[in-house]
Amino acid sequence: MLSRLSTATAAALRRGIATSAQNNAKVAVLGASGGIGQPLSLLLKNSPLVTKRGLYDIAHTPGVAADLSHIETRANVKGFMGPEQLPECLKGCDVVVIPAGVPRKPGMTRDDLFNTNASIVASLTTACAKHCPEAMICIISNPVNSTIPITSEVFKKHGVYNPNKIFGVTTLDIVRANTFVAELKGLDPARVTVPVIGGHAGKTIIPLISQCTPKVEFPQDQLEKLTARIQEAGTEVVQAKAGAGSATLSMAYAGARFVFSLLDAMSGKQGVVECAFVRSDVTEVPYFSTPLQLGKKGIEKNLGLGKLSSFEEKMVAAALPELKGSIKKGEEFAKNFK
Repeated sequence: MLSRLSTATAAALRRGIATSAQNNAKVAVLGASGGIGQPLSLLLKNSPLVTKRGLYDIAHTPGVAADLSHIETRANVKGFMGPEQLPECLKGCDVVVIPAGVPRKPGMTRDDLFNTNASIVASLTTACAKHCPEAMICIISNPVNSTIPITSEVFKKHGVYNPNKIFGVTTLDIVRANTFVAELKGLDPARVTVPVIGGHAGKTIIPLISQCTPKVEFPQDQLEKLTARIQEAGTEVVQAKAGAGSATLSMAYAGARFVFSLLDAMSGKQGVVECAFVRSDVTEVPYFSTPLQLGKKGIEKNLGLGKLSSFEEKMVAAALPELKGSIKKGEEFAKNFK
């Protein structure tokens, strides 16, 4: 059964501190001046797990770094701007988080972002492969169903590919599922855990309500509405912001949650489990999100699908063709990227 962050860790994150444990990790955020990058950088600055912070973007990072550096926590923050400073930002990194790219606007799908964000991710991960090949790579940039295959192909090109260290951050889907289930059942969302498998776009997002902790049940019509809301929650935010952006604050929270879990596992904490979109042999597609047991070297064990309801089995079958297409699109892009 999927276990979220421990209750204590989750509560600490809500206070702005990841955990009471100490660590000496260097974490870089690429795209640190953007709508996700800034609040994500703020949350990471609050963590005692992080001692060095590298912030990179094509503009404004010195200002963002100066602002964050005034916060009374131990993480040393430095800003880097422009491609010529990227190698120095990445040097010695343990974890690199990439939220860089353009946000969705009303009417756009995550796939519409492909042409712009694919090039950005390919360029940034090329730099990672050259300057911090051993780092954990956490991709937030959409479409994740394609940007993770791009990242893998880039690392293969440079002969440093390790599938256990490349993650598509789908945590926001879990955060949303936990919140929406809690709202409907009158529960504390911090104590609700819903695994979400598949991918990170539309019908490829598959919440496993049958595996929710605590156990919950919904009539079929309500289950279908809940599932659809989880799958389209990103569009809900895009429309609510009326062209002013996409999910940035909730994504920053979800990204921080994933990074904190990863850092906990890297520092030796046992039983850390998070879902992520990764290289996988669980289904017929080569990448798939499932609960993962994390460890010092990344993925320790893929925990698989678990027992699915017939409704969930149908969702998996419906998601596979779309995932195949998105994965192939990413792989072909990477092969032709110069």
